[in-house]
Amino acid sequence: MGEFMLQIEVDESKCIGCGKCYEICPKAAKIWKVTRVARILDLRYCHVCTLCAMECPTDCIKIIRDGPKD
Repeated sequence: MGEFMLQIEVDESKCIGCGKCYEICPKAAKIWKVTRVARILDLRYCHVCTLCAMECPTDCIKIIRDGPKD
């Protein structure tokens, strides 16, 4: 079975650095760094729960799930 590709894009022009993505993420310390804007550290720990995108008040987080990587 192929591995799935995952990307999380943060539109830095919309991000206000509120940290709601970090607060709701079950693996926040391994995935997110929030200062002036939210940045992704490492997606290997992401469960693709999409809570970060749902919680974002400015809709700046986009979850991209591509098909299987062969």
